[in-house]
Amino acid sequence: MVFFHIVVTDDCNLACRYCRGALFEELDEPVCQSAIRDDLPISFDETLLKELYRFLGSDPDPVLTFIGGEPLLNTGLICRIMDEAPCSRYMLQTNGLLLDRLPGAYHNRLETILVSIDGDAAQNDANRGDGVYERVLANARMIRSQGYRGELIARMTVCEDMDIRAMVRHLQELQENPFSSIHWQLDANFRGDYAARNASVWIAESYNPGISALLQDWVSHMQVHGEVPGWYPFLQTTEDLLTDSPTHLRCGSGLTNYTIQTDGSIIPCPIMIGMADYTLGTISTSNPLALPQVQPGSPCRDCAILTFCGGRCLYSNIVKPWPDDGVRAVCSTIYHLRAELCGHLPTIRRLIADGRVNMASFRHTRYNGCEIIP
Repeated sequence: MVFFHIVVTDDCNLACRYCRGALFEELDEPVCQSAIRDDLPISFDETLLKELYRFLGSDPDPVLTFIGGEPLLNTGLICRIMDEAPCSRYMLQTNGLLLDRLPGAYHNRLETILVSIDGDAAQNDANRGDGVYERVLANARMIRSQGYRGELIARMTVCEDMDIRAMVRHLQELQENPFSSIHWQLDANFRGDYAARNASVWIAESYNPGISALLQDWVSHMQVHGEVPGWYPFLQTTEDLLTDSPTHLRCGSGLTNYTIQTDGSIIPCPIMIGMADYTLGTISTSNPLALPQVQPGSPCRDCAILTFCGGRCLYSNIVKPWPDDGVRAVCSTIYHLRAELCGHLPTIRRLIADGRVNMASFRHTRYNGCEIIP
């Protein structure tokens, strides 16, 4: 089984401040200068659909995730692929504004939907635009009312002005909460903007303490309610610590999770769109079960906790957009997460031994678009 992201369109209906809204910022030059293609179509080339189906059909159980840009700007193509492709498992990553465009017969077939939402209305709309929070939350509740029973993940991007504990708790405690689980990813080490940021101080003084408090909340919830909140950065990591299981890159990019670009070419990771040096094949000529593998190099491969972290981000490891002190600041969040989890393991083991929670509560579909390590 291989997981594939397919870029159905590179167009988007938002300009979030950490994404398209940051495209014209003056940045430091990254270390890696991969050739960037400028010839990719905006939307997936529909003349390649037969090749896509042949390619997917060579995998006995492929999983296809629709991404963009904003994939629901190309709803017709999503519906066509779901009608015609030899797949039984589909996922979607969306900003949520256009979920009402996708007919219920289709969104109810999606195994997982990741919806971008960055916390409460003030935090989210400062990042993503006025009124976005209410519209996204209304659409998430709407698909639940229309029978959606799959996993609906609230996916947060975390910036320096965010109180991570407050925002996760807000999404966890929503009234008529449509979300099954929560994931977050740091807006860190993706662009050459370290000199203009306050990331190192924020990580030390706000983010890491917030993670400590959230972990205490997480374990306390288990003790009081006998259930494990679906907070992704804690789930798989805890399961692997409990079972002493090493990991590769936790998102699976370049190993068992690949991205199909709009011209049918294949790259390791959705963030690596257009990076010509990392084209691994095409849907017309490649075997989905024998794609080349790409793994993080130095400094990740020499790290003491590589088998816990897995490398965090293949793109950042290759491109190296932040200097060494910035990388160390980001890595400190992973060391901190591991140390805090290990501190709670005795309590979690007792809860399992007493039957309050079970190992299955920490499991989830791996490679579903959640990076796991923030």
